[in-house]
Amino acid sequence: MNTQENPVPFELELKPEIASGVYSNFALISHSHSDFVVDFARILPGMPKPEVCSRVILAPEHAKRLLHALQENIYKYEQEFGKIQMPEAEARVIAPFNIGGKGEA
Repeated sequence: MNTQENPVPFELELKPEIASGVYSNFALISHSHSDFVVDFARILPGMPKPEVCSRVILAPEHAKRLLHALQENIYKYEQEFGKIQMPEAEARVIAPFNIGGKGEA
């Protein structure tokens, strides 16, 4: 049985073409009975519409694990660097610009 004191070693392969990542400042999240779909996009001034740069499809259980991992990491970040300040924005929209969308894929 695995405990927090004795974690199982875990190796992750990170290919060079993936390691540099992609910039995203906008996310659209949708779901069905069996999947959550997260489209990461970027919208920049002068661009006619957001450009999806990555799509992640998760089982509901993994989506909830991701939520918990993000909450934990945000807590740790704020303990080290201070509270993340959120600009006033529309409720439930994750975007730096008001593009008038509903956030549905």
